[in-house]
Amino acid sequence: MLGCGHLMLVTNVLLRSTKPGLVVSQNLFNSAKSVRMKFSTFSALFAIASQLGNVSALGDLGLCLGVKRNSDGQCKETSDYESDFDILKAYTTTVRVYAASDCNTLQNIYPALESKGFSLFLGVWPTDDAHFQAEQTALTTYLPQISIDTIRGITVGSEALYRKDLTADELADKINTIKQLLSGIKDKNGNSYSALPVGTADSWNLFVAGYNAPAIEACDFVFANAFSYWQGQTMANASYSYSDDIMQAMEHIQSVKGSDIDIWVGETGWPTEGENFGDSVPSAQNAQQFWKEGICALRAWGVNTFVFEAFDETWKPSTSDTSGVENHWGILDSNGTPKYDLSCDF
Repeated sequence: MLGCGHLMLVTNVLLRSTKPGLVVSQNLFNSAKSVRMKFSTFSALFAIASQLGNVSALGDLGLCLGVKRNSDGQCKETSDYESDFDILKAYTTTVRVYAASDCNTLQNIYPALESKGFSLFLGVWPTDDAHFQAEQTALTTYLPQISIDTIRGITVGSEALYRKDLTADELADKINTIKQLLSGIKDKNGNSYSALPVGTADSWNLFVAGYNAPAIEACDFVFANAFSYWQGQTMANASYSYSDDIMQAMEHIQSVKGSDIDIWVGETGWPTEGENFGDSVPSAQNAQQFWKEGICALRAWGVNTFVFEAFDETWKPSTSDTSGVENHWGILDSNGTPKYDLSCDF
């Protein structure tokens, strides 16, 4: 039986699962016929579980969450996170942050997580050495004050391979360092963190590259990021490109690690304002289309997905190298109002 987001590649694809009312997007299925697809045999890549009829659940939805206030650009306090969670609970109770020590994130967020019933994928920044040590100190200081059920996993690095901050072997060493650290920490109820999943997050194409296998081998789970916007895709091809990118990453991750690994979309989304990037046009209409045809469709196949991001971050400076879109990735505006229809037609 397929667990949520737990994938195995097979050679046959059915359009409809056996779950009542769960119909896979026709647009996604038709992407197999697209001349733009990178694989001639799409069905060899696009399948979930040993037989698709065993899909047992929709893919989880999580949201990437900024750690600074829009009002003044200062670090969020516990009360700020509580306000965020009061808004986000209509959409998810799972969030992701990118570092433990920066902005005192773990210290400030964990009381809000537990009071509001949220769970967290916690980031650990692996570079430089002083920063990595500060991250470990935050873990040893605050994880003992938290229930292990509140932390769903730890991501060591965010696109460290893409930026060439670390080699795959170096990243694997950092992942194993955190695993070893966790083995000596217990939660507030005396439960060991030794079984807490530890993984990494990177651009989908870095997981396809064979030379990064050591990092994959060290992971309990992987977050693969995929942005059709940054590939300059038209809306006619955006969801096809997205699904193909994720399937390529999944195929290679499983060829390295086997089927017993959780694979999430770590970041995806579409900006609502800013400059065009190639043929990609930021707008609320296009963001909604990508939400429906890309994000909802893959979740219908059981793929767990983190969307970048929860709220617009208006505090960020707009720079020329980000096409003016950096402030406008939120599914909600800076006041917490949805910018487009966030329903999925499952």
